[in-house]
Amino acid sequence: MGAPGVLRVIRHLSFAEIFNFRDLGGYAGVDSRTVQWKRLYRSDSLHRLAGDDQATFAALGIRTVLDLRRPSEIARDGRVPEYPALVYQHIHPEHPEWTHESYDEAAGVARYLADRYLELAEQGAAGLATAIGLIADAGNSPLVVHCVAGKDRTGVVSALTLELLGVSDVDIAEDYALTSLGERKFTAWLRRTDPARAAVKPPPFYVMTPPEAMLTFLTDLRARYGSVQRYLTEAGLGQDQVAALRAHLLTVP
Repeated sequence: MGAPGVLRVIRHLSFAEIFNFRDLGGYAGVDSRTVQWKRLYRSDSLHRLAGDDQATFAALGIRTVLDLRRPSEIARDGRVPEYPALVYQHIHPEHPEWTHESYDEAAGVARYLADRYLELAEQGAAGLATAIGLIADAGNSPLVVHCVAGKDRTGVVSALTLELLGVSDVDIAEDYALTSLGERKFTAWLRRTDPARAAVKPPPFYVMTPPEAMLTFLTDLRARYGSVQRYLTEAGLGQDQVAALRAHLLTVP
């Protein structure tokens, strides 16, 4: 479903110790326009950038890093290394910690994740609107947004941004599901570097990205607010910012 398979290959960028870094360009958007390549990226945590990976990152000309992690996660792992002219932005959308006890196996992973994303959208609305406002500012581009795995918080911000650009729910859900490729690379790396940690099996909602989770989340958000744009404007995103987002992230009509 969604974008041609060749786009799946193009959008993933190769790093040795960054596993879920990809370009959000190439998707069909509003008014027959296309999301621009090389302006908006999503990733897992960038604190592991080292060696040849640092040169690979520098070559992208990233101007802004948008970090969605909790302050405690940044304190634990560190942040992206310093680069000349690189601006670091930290926004933590409020949301509760996930617990194993809250997972209902009978309901399934997709339903569990969709509920957690709606919970994030409710409690972290102001932070999400601020994050997308930063993405909307052409002066911040090229920009990369990340959290720990680049899966959940990054997945929600990416989905809301793509939806405002007119990308279909099917393509948004497919992009979200591509995180599974990064998870497999991370698991292989962990087996090489920390076999004991790799042997501990995480709960399924930590690693799985079924497209149905994102489709359900977007459906539930619209049912509650009428539209994604209305949700974000009520959270503080201006109409001028929506226009700016489309102006610099979509191809010229």
